Amino acid sequence: MSQKVSVVIEKDEHGYYAYCPELEGCQTQGGSLDEVMVNIKEAIELYMETLSPEEIKEATSKEILTTTLEVQVA
Repeated sequence: MSQKVSVVIEKDEHGYYAYCPELEGCQTQGGSLDEVMVNIKEAIELYMETLSPEEIKEATSKEILTTTLEVQVA
């Protein structure tokens, strides 16, 4: 069975950092975008293996919204 989850990826001077907001503590890093994508998929799959069916249903039913805001900086 497949599930959809949100993934946030941030780039910094060391590479890429990715995490899944629905799964607390599920995070990884990689030197390239391709590497971090592979790593976060593996991390999510391993994390999900530790959850009961009820916990998976609860985690994957969360609504995660993202947007971009322009803010004024003094």
